[in-house]
Amino acid sequence: MRKAKPGLWSALGLALALSCTGALSLRAQEIPAIGGADFQLGLPQSGILTIQPDRLFSESAFGRRAEREIEAEGAVLTAENRRIEAELRSEELELTERRSEMEPEAFRALADAFDQKVQETRRRQDQKLREITQMGEEARREFIKASLPVLQQIMQEAGAGAILDHSSVFLSAEAADITSLAIARIDAVLGDGAADEDGER
Repeated sequence: MRKAKPGLWSALGLALALSCTGALSLRAQEIPAIGGADFQLGLPQSGILTIQPDRLFSESAFGRRAEREIEAEGAVLTAENRRIEAELRSEELELTERRSEMEPEAFRALADAFDQKVQETRRRQDQKLREITQMGEEARREFIKASLPVLQQIMQEAGAGAILDHSSVFLSAEAADITSLAIARIDAVLGDGAADEDGER
C-alpha cells in the first residue's frame, strides 16, 4: 500500500503552486550570505523544487506508523480468512459425504444454502479489505494536509514557485530535490501523528 494515489499528489502540487505566497506559520533561522542575499543552510535556492511523494510518506515517522497499523490490520484479516476458509472446507466436505444419504431435492437445498453462505462470507471479507485500503488512503490525505505548511515554508525559503513530483521532471539538478529535508522537518512537526489521531496519547 505504499503507492500514492496520483490524484492526491496532483492536488498537493497544485495547492503548493497556488499558495506559495500565503501566510506561513513556521519560521526558519536565516544567515546572511556574501552579496547580501539570504540563504538557508542545506536548502537549494531554486525556482522549481522536486519531491518524491512515495518516499516522503513511507520514510516519515507518520507514514511508518500508519503503514505498521495497516499491515497489522491486514495480518488480522489474513488470519481470519484462513480460519473461515478452513471452516467452509470442512462444512463442504461434510455436506458432500451426506449427499449419498439424502434425497436430491433436500441435498440441493442444503447446497444452495451453503453457496449463499460462501458468497455472503466473501462479500463481508472483501468489505473488510476495502476498509483497510481506505485506512491507507485516509492516512495519506491526513499526511498531505498536515505537511502542507511545512512544504510551503520550504518553498518560501528557497524562493521557489512550485514543488513538482520528482518522477515527472525530465531534467533537474539533484540539489533541487527536497525530499530528505522535508521528511526531517515534517517529522519534527508531526512526529508519528499518533497523538493527533486519538487526542489522548
